[in-house]
Amino acid sequence: MTDEVIMARTNFQYEKRQRELEKKRKAEEKAKRKAEAKHRPATGQEQGDDPAAAGEAVTPEGDEQE
Repeated sequence: MTDEVIMARTNFQYEKRQRELEKKRKAEEKAKRKAEAKHRPATGQEQGDDPAAAGEAVTPEGDEQE
């Protein structure tokens, strides 16, 4: 008999499946966060309330424009 060392082979299918499951879990979490944000009322300013978006001049409070 010969003294051969049999090395364990990497289970690529298992590793691939784990990566796929992790990717799927992250996608589901992202979709969940997106759905919650859609149902949650906006805490900031609405789109029409932003003066910078409307092209109006925004100045820090206390400074007056002449």
